Amino acid sequence: VITDAEGKVLGAAHAGWRGLAGGVLEHTLDAMRAKAPQATGWRAWVGPGIGPEHFEVGQDVLDAFTADDPATARFFAPRPGVAGKWLADLAGLADFRLRRAGVQEVSFSGECTVTRKDRYFSYRRDGVTGRMALLAWLHPV
Repeated sequence: VITDAEGKVLGAAHAGWRGLAGGVLEHTLDAMRAKAPQATGWRAWVGPGIGPEHFEVGQDVLDAFTADDPATARFFAPRPGVAGKWLADLAGLADFRLRRAGVQEVSFSGECTVTRKDRYFSYRRDGVTGRMALLAWLHPV
């Protein structure tokens, strides 16, 4: 969820690794800036997602991010005992990309969808899809 300090514009984006690498956060911010060019003081909240100790990815995912910016390599740790596999920090990658796009404040839910079976669906955990919803709105001042 992204907004400006004055609450003039609000946006929401959902992204897995492909969406993040494809620029969904930057495109969302571009659309918001086009709608409210005077908006400043960008803030974002990164909601629940798979945690870095559970998100195993291949070399292709690491390459997709580091091709765009080599500094993103710090969000990947080699999977112990598994050659060619990495543990990726999606929330960290989102934070990096949001800040690079001009968002000044980023906060996090800190909730892992894999470990919180009581609250969240996780295809990686269960092998079954599920749905989650988010409600966000601007409150007139």
